[in-house]
Amino acid sequence: MSNALRLAKGTFGRVALLDMDRPLVRHAHPHCHVLLKVEGVDTQFSVGDRVVPLSDESAVLINAWEPHAYAHKEGQPATIILALYIEPRWLGAFRPNWKASGAPDFFVRSVGETSPDIRWLTRRLAETMVHEPGNTEEHERLIARLMIAVIERFAEWRDEPASLRLAASTIIDHRIRKAVGTMSADPGAVVDMDKLAVAVGLSRAHFFRLFESSLNVSPRVFLNVLRMERAVQAVAEGTASFASVSETLGFSVPAHFSRFFHDHAGSSPTAFRKVAGLQTVDFETPR
Repeated sequence: MSNALRLAKGTFGRVALLDMDRPLVRHAHPHCHVLLKVEGVDTQFSVGDRVVPLSDESAVLINAWEPHAYAHKEGQPATIILALYIEPRWLGAFRPNWKASGAPDFFVRSVGETSPDIRWLTRRLAETMVHEPGNTEEHERLIARLMIAVIERFAEWRDEPASLRLAASTIIDHRIRKAVGTMSADPGAVVDMDKLAVAVGLSRAHFFRLFESSLNVSPRVFLNVLRMERAVQAVAEGTASFASVSETLGFSVPAHFSRFFHDHAGSSPTAFRKVAGLQTVDFETPR
């Protein structure tokens, strides 16, 4: 069964070392998201409408809010994957334009050929997370070096000022902004998209079309992202029971929450909380 082997979290976002042997449902993240193979068999992800390879020589590159899924084939052996979920604000401390990593076109391609340096840093970071879970200073240094190498190789960040790209990506219809506000305030309370559409003054069909054209994800995927981010925080950083977290996020029974978490994070909540507790990471913003 797929599970998290190690987890690092801080102002940069989070980095998970995942041992994957089952598919993940179509989902998204509010982060600059990079997937790198550590060991095991070559595998593949579905990003948007493409299936792209993850191998020793290729990285999977996913923009913020871009729908994707782990396309694990039945009977395929497990693959250890380094999954980076990186906050745009943290990246902006390296280069001002890197705040654009929150824009929908920061990575123009969903797959790219890795360099020897990226492959070495991937392995080194994974080994350090496993063998030195408390060495937060080294984790910080390696995550920074790896993300710099990835962005400089795969993102065309020099082409356009970040401020313009970000501004263009944040123009959203006021009714969709209202729906987003309702979802964000209490994602566990939103159980009927038809009622939400009516509440913001739209028909169901118009609501779904306008929402997806504005944010590049469906309302349901967006809501699940909010629920998942709340779940990750509660599981990794809190002490609340999973039953309590499940109820807060609107799941009828804890088993449904556990399956939702595993299908989105690639790990059971129990394993995720266990590896999160191996270290306390408080990374400072890089200078």
